[in-house]
Amino acid sequence: MSYSASAVPGRVDWVDIAKGFCIVMVVMMHSTLGVEKAAGVDGWLHPFVEFARPFRMPDFFLIAGLFLARRIDRPWPEYLDRKVLHFVYFYVLWMAIQTVIKTGLAGDGVAAIPADFLHGLIQPYGTLWFIYMLPVFFVAAKLVRPVHPALVLIVGAALQIAPIHTGSIIVDEFASRFVFFYAGYALAPAVFAFASRVQEMPQVALGGLLLWALLNGGVVEAGLDDAPLVSLGLAGLGAMAVVSVSALLAATPVAAPLRYLGANSIVIYLAFFLPMAVSRILLLKFNLIPDIGTISLIVTTAGVVGPLVLFWIVRGTWFGFLFKRPVWARLEPTPKLSPAE
Repeated sequence: MSYSASAVPGRVDWVDIAKGFCIVMVVMMHSTLGVEKAAGVDGWLHPFVEFARPFRMPDFFLIAGLFLARRIDRPWPEYLDRKVLHFVYFYVLWMAIQTVIKTGLAGDGVAAIPADFLHGLIQPYGTLWFIYMLPVFFVAAKLVRPVHPALVLIVGAALQIAPIHTGSIIVDEFASRFVFFYAGYALAPAVFAFASRVQEMPQVALGGLLLWALLNGGVVEAGLDDAPLVSLGLAGLGAMAVVSVSALLAATPVAAPLRYLGANSIVIYLAFFLPMAVSRILLLKFNLIPDIGTISLIVTTAGVVGPLVLFWIVRGTWFGFLFKRPVWARLEPTPKLSPAE
C-alpha cells in the first residue's frame, strides 16, 4: 500500500493553526512548570497544562508528518538536505547558544561548555529534543518506505505501549512518539478528509469536542492517562480534537494569530527558552505579581512573542542565520524558503 503526494494537498490553513496551538501548548507547559517549580506552588494555569499533556506532543509529531508524502520519494541527497541537515543545523546552532547561556553563564562555567556540548550530540539538549528527533523520524520513515504502512503502524503502536525507559532520550522518545509521526504521513489523506467533514458538520463536531473534553479531562483527573493503551488512545483522540478545532477556526478572523504562530513555529521553538527564563526570573525575583497563574501566563506570552520579535529584528541582517539556514549549510542551494522550509 502506498500514498501518493497527489493525495496530500498543498499548504492548508488549519494545519498552520494546529501548529500554532501546539507551539503555544509547548511553551505554556515549560513556562508554567518552570514558574511553579521556582515558586514551590501550582497556579491556576496548571490544570490546562495537565489537560493537554496526553496529546500535546503526539499532535505536534502527527502534524509534522502530514506533508511527508510530498518528499519521501525524493532522492536521498535532496531528502537528507531538506529533512535532516535542515534540523541538524538548527539543533547544533541553538544547542551551542543554550550551552553558552545555561552552562557558561548560569551554570558550571566556561570550562564545562565543551563537555556539555558534546553530550548534547548524543543526548538531546533540554527543550531542543523535538528538533533532534525530527530528522531521526524522517530517516526512519524513508527507510521503512517499502514496508506496508499498516505493519509499521502496528509496530509503532506496540513500541508506544511497551514500557520502554532506557534513560536514552533518543530511544525512549522514538518508542513513544514515532507512531504519531508515521500516522501523520500514512494517514494524511484520512486526516485531511476528516478536517473537511468537520468543516461541513460544525455542530456535530462541536458536540464531539465536548464529549472528548469530558473524557480527556476525566481520565487525566483520575491519573490514568499514562496507562498502556489509554495513553495511545487519548493521544489519537486529542490529536483529532486539535485538528477539529483548527478546521473550525480556519474560516474565522480569530485564527489569524494562531496561523501566523504555526507558520513560524520553529522560530518560537528554537528561541523561546531565553525570554521565558528571563521573564520568569524577573517576575519572581521582584515579586511584581503575586498570582502564580498570572505569572505563568505572562511568561508564556513572553516565550511566544519574544522569539518572533528577535526574528523580525534579525531578518535581512547578518544575524539572519539564527533562523534561516545559509547556503553553506545546504547540500544544494534552495532559494525562497521560509524559516520552517
